[in-house]
Amino acid sequence: MTIKSRIRTVPHYPKQGVMFRDITTLLKDPVGFRVTINEFVNRYAAAKVDKIAAIESRGFIIGSALAYQLGVGFVPVRKKGKLPAPTVGHDYELEYGTDRIEIHVDAIDKGDRVLLVDDLIATGGTAEAAVKLIESMGGRIVECCFVIDLPELGGRRRLTACGQKVFALCEFEGG
Repeated sequence: MTIKSRIRTVPHYPKQGVMFRDITTLLKDPVGFRVTINEFVNRYAAAKVDKIAAIESRGFIIGSALAYQLGVGFVPVRKKGKLPAPTVGHDYELEYGTDRIEIHVDAIDKGDRVLLVDDLIATGGTAEAAVKLIESMGGRIVECCFVIDLPELGGRRRLTACGQKVFALCEFEGG
């Protein structure tokens, strides 16, 4: 069984020309989901992680299961206005405009070793913004990990160019 074989490709979603990599087929498969989380647990069990920070929304599924297995705290990285208590945020550029991600002000302590998790790395804009936000709060990124890497879109290169280590369980060509 490979993780990649359990991921569905949806052509032309959300727009023409995009090959959407859908992890819901991986998540619904109990063996596939368990193997995915176990792969990450095996990689990070000895990494001295204090917190898992996961990007909404599919990153929450992977990140919370991983945090539970590692016995560490979970920090949701959300879009602007979604968290109920005071937040700190980071604005970042999109292809056409800007967006903002936020974390609660008390979510990351200075010196925390943080593993950043999401389902997929594409262009890397949101992940880079999350890294900058966590670092601005005094957190240290252990690694940025993803189920899927779309190497042609340059996200891994973008993160490594700003000094981050990047890990993905599988890659898909063609964005």
